Amino acid sequence: MSVSLRLVPPPIRLVDAPEPNWSQIARLSDDTGLLEHARNAIPRREHGYCVDDVARGLLVAAREPQPTALVTGLAERYLAFLTHALATDGRCRNRLGYDRRWLDEPALGDWWGRAVWALGTAAGRCAVPWIRAEARTAFAVAARQRSPWPRAMAFAGLGAAEVLRDDPRAGLAAELLGDAATVIGLPDSDPEWVWPERELTYANPALAEVLIQAGDLLGDEPLLTDGLRMLGWLCRMQEHHGHLSTVPVGGWRPGVPRHRYDQQAIEAAATADACATAAAVTGDERWDAPLFQAIAWFLGDNDAGAVMYDPRTGGGFDGLTPDGPNLNQGAESTLALVSTLQHARALAGRRATRPSGGPS
Repeated sequence: MSVSLRLVPPPIRLVDAPEPNWSQIARLSDDTGLLEHARNAIPRREHGYCVDDVARGLLVAAREPQPTALVTGLAERYLAFLTHALATDGRCRNRLGYDRRWLDEPALGDWWGRAVWALGTAAGRCAVPWIRAEARTAFAVAARQRSPWPRAMAFAGLGAAEVLRDDPRAGLAAELLGDAATVIGLPDSDPEWVWPERELTYANPALAEVLIQAGDLLGDEPLLTDGLRMLGWLCRMQEHHGHLSTVPVGGWRPGVPRHRYDQQAIEAAATADACATAAAVTGDERWDAPLFQAIAWFLGDNDAGAVMYDPRTGGGFDGLTPDGPNLNQGAESTLALVSTLQHARALAGRRATRPSGGPS
């Protein structure tokens, strides 16, 4: 009689998360900015640069509490790129060719919102004084604008929240954060579909996070409650067999079976951001569980059971497909990895200082 053994992988623990690794980001960066795409780990110069990714780069660099000389140099480069992309009226270009020619005109798409988010984060949080000062100047230019697009406003609102948290007297930031919350709207009363939109598309956690930040910083308790309700519902929607299953390309909508692929690393990172904000604002340790699920998504606790980064290069893989990871290591996915590992480091620090020491 033969016995079949089913091997069950050991559970992923917080101690399994590596330190943030900037090697692949440095590989993608040159004296102009941050190249958008890679084939495997090698930069593809023919695709040039975009503000979307350079802004993500500055955002993540500005979150480093003790930046190395490498990270500081990258942040300076990315900040210079963003200030060059801004028009005098606060609108923003997005795409720059490798020949340093802009390929579009200033506008107010998602890239504008991400630029405002990065500038606000650098202004409010960066450990390097001269970066903070220049970012604050650029933020004041870009924050005068308003976009008609909810996600662009959500990204911009998150930047405004960083400025306002650093300086509660920052009236321009308070106005932008309030306007962002208004554009996003309030959750639906239907418990089966709480979301204010009729489908879940991309960057969904950022919408809830803006309401949480606005409710907290603007002293609006009902708005804070609404944001937490939206995020809690979204986390439940994205939980599948005990792990994070992000809203994939193509989205989810009521009455339609949910497909699981292709999942993007940036969605796991956005979930980590929003849950970390909820934990910080409320002091409620229950938000640590979905935050950890977002961290574990990169470590292999996902629908495909696939590790989503290359430990040799420090690069994050460009998507989770039914056949496993897309092994290209572009800027967006690698920055999503680094950002989420920053949260892992912070979460480990919080657990280490709790009276019980917390689980490992």
